[in-house]
Amino acid sequence: MEASGEENVVDVDKYEILQRVKIHAHDLRILDPLLSYPSTILARQRAILLNLEHIKAIITAQELFLRDPLDETVAPVVEELRRRLKPVNCNHGDQAEGKGEVEESPFEVKALEVALEAVCSYLDAQTSELEAAVYPALDLLTSKISSQNLDRVRKLKSQMTRLTARVQKVRDEIEKLLDDDDDMADLYLSRKSGRGGASSSPVSSSFLSSPTDGSKRCRASSASMATFHGDYENNVLELEMLLEAYFMQIEGTLNKLVTLREYTDSTEDYINIQLDNHRNQLIQLELFLSSGMVAVSIYSLVTGIFGMNIKFTWNEGHGYMFKWVLIVTGAISALFFLLIIAYARYKGLVGS
Repeated sequence: MEASGEENVVDVDKYEILQRVKIHAHDLRILDPLLSYPSTILARQRAILLNLEHIKAIITAQELFLRDPLDETVAPVVEELRRRLKPVNCNHGDQAEGKGEVEESPFEVKALEVALEAVCSYLDAQTSELEAAVYPALDLLTSKISSQNLDRVRKLKSQMTRLTARVQKVRDEIEKLLDDDDDMADLYLSRKSGRGGASSSPVSSSFLSSPTDGSKRCRASSASMATFHGDYENNVLELEMLLEAYFMQIEGTLNKLVTLREYTDSTEDYINIQLDNHRNQLIQLELFLSSGMVAVSIYSLVTGIFGMNIKFTWNEGHGYMFKWVLIVTGAISALFFLLIIAYARYKGLVGS
C-alpha cells in the first residue's frame, strides 16, 4: 500500500525487498515466518520493521509492505489504513486552501499507529476470551475437584502464561521506544529524508560573492538550527503521546492477565487447603479406626482365652460369671478407646 492509497498484491523474494527498502539482510530475518522471533519494532534509516504478533510489515516513507494482507487477522489492518488514507486523498485540495491548515501525520506514523492499534485490540480480545473461559472453569473446580476440571484449568493456565509473555513483549517494545527520544525521532522517516535534502541548500547558498552576507548566513544558520530543534521536539512529543496511549492500553491488558493469574493462584491455594483438610479428615478417621481395633483386640483376647477347649478346675461350676466377664471386658475396651481419643484431642491430633 502506497501513501497515495494505491494497493497492489505482489509476490516478491527477499532480495527484491532488500533493494527496494534498502535494509540489511539480517534485519529482514525478524519477518521470516520460519523463524520464531518475538515482537519487535526496529527503526532503520529508510524503513521501520514491524513484527507484532500476526502483523509482519515494512514501513517506508511512501509504502507499506504487509505480509499476507488477505489473511483474516491482517485484513482489518488494511481496511483501517485504507479508511484513514481515504479522507486525506479526497480532501487534499481542500486542505491546501484551508485557512487554518493542520499538519497531517506522516504516512509511516499512520501505518505504525494502525499496526499498534490492531495488535493491542487483538491481544485485548484474546485476554477477554481467556477471562470468559478461566473464571467459570476455576469456579467449577472450586465446587467440584475432579481430574477433568483439573486438566481443563491446567490447559487454560498454559494459555494464560503464553499470552502474558506475548503481551509483556509488546509492552516492553513500546516502553523501550518511550525511554529513548532518538528512537522515537528515527520513526519519522519522511522528515528525516526531508532534513537530509534540505541540509545541502544552506551549504550551497553560503558561497556568496559578497562578504557582507556573513551575518545573514549566521542568522540563517541559527534559524535553521532552531527550526530543526523545534521540529525534533514536536516529532518526539507527537509520537510520545501516540505511543503512551497504546502503552496504557497494553498495560491495561497486562494488568487483566496479572489479575487473572492472581485469581488462579488464589484458587489453587484454596484447593490445596481443601485437599489438606480432606487428608487431615482421613488421618483422623484412620486414628479412630486404629483405636477401635486396639480396643476390640483386647476384647478378642479375653474371648479367645475363655473360648479355648481346655478344662480348668476354676472353670467348672462358675457359669454365672459369663455375663460379668463380657460386661467388664466390654467396659474396659470402651474405656481404653475413650482414653486414646481423649489423649489425641489433648495433643491436638484430632478436632475438638
